[in-house]
This record gives sequence, C-alpha cells and structure tokens, in this order.
Amino acid sequence: MEFKDNEPIYVQIAALVCEKIIIGQWPTGQRILSVRDLGVELEVNPNTVMRAYDFLQTLGVLYNKRGVGLFVADDAVEKVKAHRKQEFVAQYMPDFFKQLYLLDIPMEEIVSQYEAFKKEQGIDKN
Repeated sequence: MEFKDNEPIYVQIAALVCEKIIIGQWPTGQRILSVRDLGVELEVNPNTVMRAYDFLQTLGVLYNKRGVGLFVADDAVEKVKAHRKQEFVAQYMPDFFKQLYLLDIPMEEIVSQYEAFKKEQGIDKN
C-alpha cells in the first residue's frame, strides 16, 4: 500500500479495512488479520495498525472477542458507509458545490456524467 503524506497512516489503514468490509473481502462475523499480520503485510509498525483497529472499534465496525481476536461487526457495512458518507459530505461537498457554482455546471450534467460512470463501471442498477 502506498501511503499519502497528507493523512495519518492509521486513518489510511482504517479506510483500507473499511473498503475490504464494504466489498465483502472481510465479511461480517469474520475474524480479521491480527495487528502483527496486517502490520507485516502493509510494512508498518503494529502500533499504527492497532491505532486503526482501535478507531474502528470505537465506530462499532470491529469488535473484540477476548483471547480470540477482532471480528467484523454484523452491521459493519452500514456503519462504514454512514461514517464515510458523513466524512465525504463534510470534507468534499462544500468545494464541489463551489466549483459547480463558479464554473456554472448544471446539476443535470453532473447527474448525466454520474449515470455514465455507473454504466461504465457495470454498477448501473437500472
């Protein structure tokens, strides 16, 4: 994994774990990689992974079975999506709307491009 300089590594690791959960690579109820194993896989200090896991436990995405390990919560997908949506709206939408306004881009064009993107990605549900 290539880390960005503008965001703490533990936050990027948490985002990676969330992505694995959303796409089903780490399904609900499954035991996840240990702190040490994920640290080795990502070539980071295990303390950094622990910080990411602690953050995800705080959100209720992961839970600990004492002596067994960490597991993906039953409602993890919903919690991850809700958290990421909240972050996205707060972090990116204000500038996005500002650019739409400054460049005079109509919402219809955005909708059209979004629909084309979904079709191109094979995720068009219509």
